[in-house]
Amino acid sequence: MPQRRGTRSRVALRRPGGVVSLPGVSQAELVLGPLLRHVDATSATVWVETSAPCEVAVEAGTAGARAPTFEVSGHHYALVVLTGLEPAASLPYTVRLDGRAVWPEPDSRFPASRIRTLPTAGGALFRLLCGSCRQPNGFGALGSDALEAYAERMARQPEDTWPQALLLLGDQVYADETTVATRRWLAGRRDLRRAPGSEVTDFEEYAHLYRETWGDPAMRWLISTLPVSMIFDDHDVRDDWNTSEAWRERMRRQPWWEGRLRAAFMSYWVYQHLGNLGPAELADDPTVADVLGGPGDRAEVLRELADRADHELDGRKDVRWSYRRQFGRVRLLVIDSRAGRILGGGRRSMLDEDEFRWVEDNAVGDHDHLLIGSSLPWLLPPAFSHLESANERACTRPGRRGRFAEWIRQAADLEHWAAFRDSFDRLSRLIVRIGQSRDAPATVSVLSGDVHHSYVAGARFPWRLTSAVFQLTCSPLHNKVPWYLRGVLRAGWWSVAERLARRWSRWAGVEPPEVEWSRTTGPHFGNAVLTLELAGRRAEAILECARPEGLVEQARLPLAL
Repeated sequence: MPQRRGTRSRVALRRPGGVVSLPGVSQAELVLGPLLRHVDATSATVWVETSAPCEVAVEAGTAGARAPTFEVSGHHYALVVLTGLEPAASLPYTVRLDGRAVWPEPDSRFPASRIRTLPTAGGALFRLLCGSCRQPNGFGALGSDALEAYAERMARQPEDTWPQALLLLGDQVYADETTVATRRWLAGRRDLRRAPGSEVTDFEEYAHLYRETWGDPAMRWLISTLPVSMIFDDHDVRDDWNTSEAWRERMRRQPWWEGRLRAAFMSYWVYQHLGNLGPAELADDPTVADVLGGPGDRAEVLRELADRADHELDGRKDVRWSYRRQFGRVRLLVIDSRAGRILGGGRRSMLDEDEFRWVEDNAVGDHDHLLIGSSLPWLLPPAFSHLESANERACTRPGRRGRFAEWIRQAADLEHWAAFRDSFDRLSRLIVRIGQSRDAPATVSVLSGDVHHSYVAGARFPWRLTSAVFQLTCSPLHNKVPWYLRGVLRAGWWSVAERLARRWSRWAGVEPPEVEWSRTTGPHFGNAVLTLELAGRRAEAILECARPEGLVEQARLPLAL
């Protein structure tokens, strides 16, 4: 069971990664946050974790709001919703716990955190910063952290150069790859010689990972100032999570897996998903009402939600993690390409039918740019895409050949959109319909991570589209790819490799996709961030890699003029 935090009198001493409690005066301390989450023209949400129950107040200019903390597994959180804000305003804000100011920290070297509301008029410049796969410091030779480098530079720049939003596309925490410091902490709780060893097992250990990952001063300031949207990927749970039905059944036989998966969903809801929702969605969500408004520890409510989230019945899931954000004339549609997968009964789909229809319905609208966020790339290097589709077909064969193909699938991580070929084609058809519609946006861009290298690819279809279509992949923010894989990843773009893989795929009985694509830039290796600059129907992508001296621009690409 998770270790519960008591709520008796104490004073907390701030320490990286958490707090240390001593007997003393009864007062709550800020453990993690604030995180600025959903922001539009007139509202904003601010998330915090505290050391004890309290009332959390956020004051921004003349506006303010407050909320009591809610409790999950002995931890205390609050989500404060501010409404009635002025559009296109920049408002420094403070956080108070029971009336005592705790943010900004008086000795911080960073500027005051601020809420910057969106303008109501369309066509204004909108900047979105994005990336994926960020391990915390403590792993050794991972190179410079791209997000921390961005935060350091941003703090020195004028505010009018800052992005309006941040999108984290998976692997916010690594539940299966822990730092040396976390392993020492885990060894103080349980015997690491027993499975799953140094991987995390429960809500308490997930909470520790989030404090470790988001607790560094630069990262903490960045996510207190840029509204951040998130979606999980496999390492938020475990490497290759939901690769196939065979993988899932193998994991379910592990005695520790059920508790691990439950804790993953519970912590994801608290730390990531809750802040993805805007005020209207929060008001309509029964789980939000039950957790934020209910008495006592609400862990049982989230345990039930977690069990429903993993349950698959008759080809459908009961919980949807995909969501939509609107930034003026820019629509961001974030797709859950991990938990929403349908794998049972011989079916393979990235999403169930209801959620796919939700995606299709919400992609439609009058906007200048459509951004589709998916932790996994829709368009891989072409040779890999054809091989993944061929492998999916081979895994359906009976006997030894099918088992060998399944072994290859799991060993080589063949589990992207191309390995769910029906879903790949359905997403492609959706993009074509959007690009041919009367109100077609100037660009349709799929934003992804996961693959530990960065690239931009332009898509082409047999039909004429008004929209320009791109795959933009930025990974990792702070991780690495082994040197011996760099040549393999480059080879995936070679025309000879593509032709051979296409022939292999046709021989396996897979029809070629109706979309073709080629790289515009990349592959680039190393820690990186991607910025999209959108103004009216103009669009530009800027890819920057982190070096010891700071961020270095690798590519600046016009997507639409």
